[in-house]
Amino acid sequence: MSSKGAPPERMDDVDAVTEAVLTASRLLVAVSARSLAEVEERVTLPQFRMLVVLSSRGDTKLVTLAELLGVAPSTAMRMIDRLIAAGLADRQTNPDNRRETLLRLTSEGRRTVENVTARRREEIASIVQHLSPDQRTALISALTDFNSAGGERPAGLPGESPGPHPLGWGETAG
Repeated sequence: MSSKGAPPERMDDVDAVTEAVLTASRLLVAVSARSLAEVEERVTLPQFRMLVVLSSRGDTKLVTLAELLGVAPSTAMRMIDRLIAAGLADRQTNPDNRRETLLRLTSEGRRTVENVTARRREEIASIVQHLSPDQRTALISALTDFNSAGGERPAGLPGESPGPHPLGWGETAG
């Protein structure tokens, strides 16, 4: 339901806002799924999350990666092993502490993240183009406030790091 079709008394109703956000989230999940479609034979959504975290963090220890993803280190190890086998990530000895191993993206892994993100950005831009300039301005304001309330950092422009909690997985506002 759009705000244009909502009765004035429902415009500030938590249930109405929640319904609108759930509808938008279905659209965004569909956009995300379509953006991953080209690589889905090689990369699952959880594996893509790992690639994005490695992309934003750079060289990372397994325990840190597991914490950022909210998974057990053994789960993170299985995921990274699959990404290494696919040529999307690799591990190297930490030059500062030879007992530690650091995980990172390969150039192919970085290209995968960039390509999926570019496809997602293009499709979202295509949807946003259907809005009037006033609607776009209102959407920026509303989503900025919504993201802030949820503890999500801005995604940034192409080529910018999304910060340590990309893709909505991270600390939430309490």
